[in-house]
Amino acid sequence: MLYKKIYRIESSRLKEWDYSENGYYFVTICTKGKKCLFGKVNDGKMYLSEIGKMVAKEWKKTEKIRKNVKLDQWIIMPNHLHGIIIIRNNNVETFWNNSNICTKNVANLSSIIRGFKSAVTKSVYNLGYSNFSWQSRFYDHIIRNEKYLLKIREYIINNTIKWELDEYNPKNS
Repeated sequence: MLYKKIYRIESSRLKEWDYSENGYYFVTICTKGKKCLFGKVNDGKMYLSEIGKMVAKEWKKTEKIRKNVKLDQWIIMPNHLHGIIIIRNNNVETFWNNSNICTKNVANLSSIIRGFKSAVTKSVYNLGYSNFSWQSRFYDHIIRNEKYLLKIREYIINNTIKWELDEYNPKNS
């Protein structure tokens, strides 16, 4: 698609889905170039680096600063984070903006991830790691039933055990 005479990459989000809808979302967020900056897996256990600890701290803040967001199972791996985000926009605040348009104060999945990535980047830069950056996009999957939810939770829990075979492990690229 052409925008201002520049090609834009189409969104990988489902066009027919409203990502501020109530639901469970499985996300994977990677470092740029899949650089292993968050720590190391040793004997099936993840050991977080200073940057990895900062990622964990900011991830936990996600549900504290957004009343309509809850975190389910999640894990930080050497170069990515897997997590389940629950969005509940049942009691959203509506207000009239300056243009007299009624809007809802809701968070959608992209704004949640954008805020998280921005907070981590700022915190990591403040620690003196100026070479840190995220992959520009993130992977998401809408969790549509309990059976799939349980399967994803199990995948996240077992992720460190299967790191040697993981598609995100640079050794397997």
